[in-house]
Amino acid sequence: MALGWPVERVIVIDSDLGQSGASAVDREGFQKLVAEVGMGHAGIVLGLEVSRLARNSSDWHRLLEICGLTGTLILDEDGLYDPAHFNDRLLLGLKGTMSEAELYVLRARLQGGIRSKARRGELKMPLPVGLVYDMQGRVIFDPDQQVQQTLRTFFQVYQKQGSAFAIVRYFRREGLSFPRRLRCGTSKGQLVWGPLSHTRGLQVLRNPRYAGAFVFGRTRVCRRPNGRDGSKPQPQQDWHTLIPDAHPGYITWAQYQDNLRTLRACAQANGNDRRKSPPSGGPALLQGLIVCGICGRRMTLRYHSRRGNLVPDYMCQHESCEQGKPVCQKIPGSGIDQSVGDLLLKMVEPVTLELALAVQAELQTRLDEVDQLRRQQVERCRYEAELAKGRYMQVDPNNRLVADALESDWNDKLRALTAAQEQYDEQRKKDRMALDDTSRQQVLALARDLPRLWRDDRTSDQDRKRMVRILIEDVTLTKARQITVQIRFKGGTTQTMQIPIPLSSWEARTTHPEVVDQIDQLLDTFTEAEVANELNRRGCLSGMKQPFSRMIVARVRRCYGLKSRFDRLRSKGLLTAEEMAQQLDVDPVTVRIWMRGGLLIGYPYNDKNEYLYESVGEDRPTKRQGTKLSERRRYPQFESDRTNEVHHGA
Repeated sequence: MALGWPVERVIVIDSDLGQSGASAVDREGFQKLVAEVGMGHAGIVLGLEVSRLARNSSDWHRLLEICGLTGTLILDEDGLYDPAHFNDRLLLGLKGTMSEAELYVLRARLQGGIRSKARRGELKMPLPVGLVYDMQGRVIFDPDQQVQQTLRTFFQVYQKQGSAFAIVRYFRREGLSFPRRLRCGTSKGQLVWGPLSHTRGLQVLRNPRYAGAFVFGRTRVCRRPNGRDGSKPQPQQDWHTLIPDAHPGYITWAQYQDNLRTLRACAQANGNDRRKSPPSGGPALLQGLIVCGICGRRMTLRYHSRRGNLVPDYMCQHESCEQGKPVCQKIPGSGIDQSVGDLLLKMVEPVTLELALAVQAELQTRLDEVDQLRRQQVERCRYEAELAKGRYMQVDPNNRLVADALESDWNDKLRALTAAQEQYDEQRKKDRMALDDTSRQQVLALARDLPRLWRDDRTSDQDRKRMVRILIEDVTLTKARQITVQIRFKGGTTQTMQIPIPLSSWEARTTHPEVVDQIDQLLDTFTEAEVANELNRRGCLSGMKQPFSRMIVARVRRCYGLKSRFDRLRSKGLLTAEEMAQQLDVDPVTVRIWMRGGLLIGYPYNDKNEYLYESVGEDRPTKRQGTKLSERRRYPQFESDRTNEVHHGA
């Protein structure tokens, strides 16, 4: 206004106060300025100094270019500039570069002070839950005993399970809550309790402050494509400052490193060698422990279904996946798992009782730890109820607005206390029932009979895998005419086994060669139905593990090229009914009648009551004998003399 512009033509932009000019993102005032200049609404831009407009060269030069196109002037405390003129634009460009450099210098000085303080371990940084600063600025454990016990239980469960998700399942199964501190809002710094999530568990495991180490530079700030700043995790060797044992920790530094190695082994994207990954729920006993005996790489696991059950296959397919080469080895795993399990049962028999006592002590320790956490939850609810009671007792009774609110809060705390106490009593009763004297005796009895414990249906596949990993370091497989299994135990002892290659699906359904030989022998004497009955009497089974029938015997005979009973009898010179009738000059029906009467000798060659007959010589039967035989058939009173008459006729 003092320079001659009316008030209505002067626009004051002050919405960017307190914001850095390092970027135009989220600066509404600067964006409005650029828009007005670009549309030609502004004749001059006034500012105390260039740094107030932008401390970024790209934003500053873009503004100068727009001002030069629209003929907008720029005025600061040093003078008036026309961006359309080269000299003025050059000078303004230098001022913008100096402003950006000044911002870099200021940031470098601040960062230098922070890094110097961090190098000495004196920089105060936000601490994770479970650690707080005392009055002297030292890092100590949280005075809340429930927080301490919860974190110790968290790390103890991870040492036993080896999986972050297993911790989440454990806390959910036991009904335990996990603490966290609010980082923003009106309740900033307040401790709240809630269910443990998998992401939260990973953050706790990866935080080195829980190992008592002071760390600075775990992440690096990087600019994202949208203009915002982001953070990128850095490997441990690139951390700016690492001071182990700088303050008390819930775990040691060595345990922290072991936890990180376990997490990397559990990750599916961290290479092929994942032998330290926790056991899954599949039936493969040697999951993650198999090494290829040809190339030395870790073998992967595949499952296929057979008769409704999952059957494992161990495969070495690294070269196949990377270079398209054939699979190095593919070995059926069911027989290997069975052999290794039997070997372990033989080796651990002398220490079964000690194992049982250790398991019993571990179960009792787990129950005591969980019981202590639940008891602390009840104590916290009781403390909050007493606190609400105290606030209610101290309020003026006449102030009903406040008294009613405090009374309602007291009632809520009492209900929460009652629910927590009931849940604690109920769970404690279940735990005590789970480990009474009868249960202890059952554990000891099972331990004395480890094979029965191993084969018990209630023993999960994960438990069997944990037993195997306690004793075995790795297993090397080589497939040739047989499968060579080389087992390396934890102490360095090795043992080698030879296992026959399991039969394929069609081979497993093939009839045993001994049974085929028996069928070949029985066909000399019996028909196919009689052979089936004889095999069933002997307890033989078909390739499908079923009792024999006439159809199965016939199929086996055709598959193995065995001679039929008809061919066997014909090779001995026996005649058909037609041939015998032609030889005796009678009807074929008469041949059958004479065979039934004993005049001819016939042998059945199938189960349709069809026969082959022995050839007759000079004492061949006559038609007269056949007539007498027919009369006996017609008059049953002569049946008693049948035997003598037949012999006389013969």
